Amino acid sequence: MKILHTADWHIGQRLHERQRTDEHEKFLEWLLNTIQEHKVELLLVSGDIFDTALPSSESTNLYYRFLYRLFDETDAYTVITAGNHDSARHLEAPREFLEMGRIYVVGLADDPAKCVFTFPRNNPRVAVAAVPYLSEGDLRHLSYETEAERGERYRERFKAFYADCVAAMPAELPKILMGHLFVQGGAIGTSERNIQIGGATATHASDFPEGVSYVALGHLHRPQTIKGTDYPIRYSGSPIPLRFNEASYRKKMYLLELSDDGTLAQDKEINIPVFKELCTVEGDENCVLSAAMTGNWEGKYIQVKLTLDTPRIGISDEMRQAFSDRGGDVLSVELELPEAEQRPTIRVEDMKCPEEIFEQFHLTKFDGNPPDETLAQTFSELVQLVEETP
Repeated sequence: MKILHTADWHIGQRLHERQRTDEHEKFLEWLLNTIQEHKVELLLVSGDIFDTALPSSESTNLYYRFLYRLFDETDAYTVITAGNHDSARHLEAPREFLEMGRIYVVGLADDPAKCVFTFPRNNPRVAVAAVPYLSEGDLRHLSYETEAERGERYRERFKAFYADCVAAMPAELPKILMGHLFVQGGAIGTSERNIQIGGATATHASDFPEGVSYVALGHLHRPQTIKGTDYPIRYSGSPIPLRFNEASYRKKMYLLELSDDGTLAQDKEINIPVFKELCTVEGDENCVLSAAMTGNWEGKYIQVKLTLDTPRIGISDEMRQAFSDRGGDVLSVELELPEAEQRPTIRVEDMKCPEEIFEQFHLTKFDGNPPDETLAQTFSELVQLVEETP
């Protein structure tokens, strides 16, 4: 049976206020074609379908249009679980309706037995434990408990839940576990919300039960395999880079084929195309402007990290315009200025008016250089606006 593992779609996510609907639309179109090309029989989506608990109508429409096409244009079964970004109740609200289209959604983890499914339904060849994000908020509050003790109690709950899922599975079938959590040893990026307790690692690879064929995880956005068991524990990662630093590695999904004895007859990485290129340009003003004028930036999102000796009004707009002239879209300009050897100080007796304080600050901060005329005028206008505000 051919199985495709993906997660962390984050439909509706914005990057510096830019909508990314077109990227998600292209990804879902590619995913549908991939399922058809490889004759995938079971699609697993391990949480964070949406980026927010209350997705926009546009994001919701995109999701349900894909599910309809999945039902209409393929013969695949689909299992979808809620992540920590999703609203569990919102996601599983149409659960019974979607099951008529071979789509099984689990948002709430009330009963381990209700998370277990076998596929194909008429002649089962694999069992799946569709475990959504298990929130530590569901634990009963104990006022005397330390954070470490609470973390250990959460870990015990996690182990018991998965053990109960495996116990509810037919013994003769290969077993796949789904989850949305952080497992010790995983490489964390900057775009994942922390779902650990008190900073302590919630789970370990050894916490998963024995007798399992594969663990399909979501939450971490870098594709990776966690060591510590004799079966693969994998994060598929997000299909598109959610931050500029995620553009440094290739996005992937995992295509599996299980034999009847539960072993992996096929275990293959599938590289996901880049639907919108994210680029970072670093250097001083001359270096960045040269890159802007000589590079091909058509249709790309750009992050500029600019090194300056002194601040200058309008430099960010200049950078944006330089790349825009070449078809690029600068989403972020980060300025790096020399650090002063010590924090500037202003003597009390010198505190006369805001403009004088500002000038002295500038002299102290930037090696005796006064603010230029434009900067000084801008500061005076700001002071005036503040003074006129009732």
